[in-house]
Amino acid sequence: MEQIAKDYISRGASWLFITTLIYFLMNGAQIFETAVIVPKWTAAPTDSFQLFKGKYGLDFKVFWIIMHSIHEVTFIIAIIFCWKLDPIRNWLLILFIIHFAVRVWTLAYFAPNIIEFQKIANVGSNAEDLLSRASLWRTLNYVRVGIFIAVSLGLIPLCIKITHLKFQ
Repeated sequence: MEQIAKDYISRGASWLFITTLIYFLMNGAQIFETAVIVPKWTAAPTDSFQLFKGKYGLDFKVFWIIMHSIHEVTFIIAIIFCWKLDPIRNWLLILFIIHFAVRVWTLAYFAPNIIEFQKIANVGSNAEDLLSRASLWRTLNYVRVGIFIAVSLGLIPLCIKITHLKFQ
């Protein structure tokens, strides 16, 4: 690796630390939702869908859109500012691709289903197999959250590595 200016490494480190922090904050919210809220609304549909019902029903859509948007912007900025740091850049790209794949899965499967469950709570429906659909959603959500946690844990060695570069 060519000699890279300390200020370049410092900027890269700052953005890498910011995206790691935001990712851990996002994971905290996901873990809370997965451990506390998801088991409640998936327990006995349609009765348990009451958590989504009415004007004051649970709806985390805006929160997750904002949270993921902020995180993805900081992740991309971290990649940009670490671009000249080959091993860090390459791992950031791998982690981002994994993250992006899970986000696509979220937008293709999780979001449409939760929106449908919320609609069923508020409008009613004759949808079949709600218990098995909600159970599948819950089980796949465990996998999804686990992948997000793995990606965030994958950022830690990069933070350590960039810190060593900073102080060489």
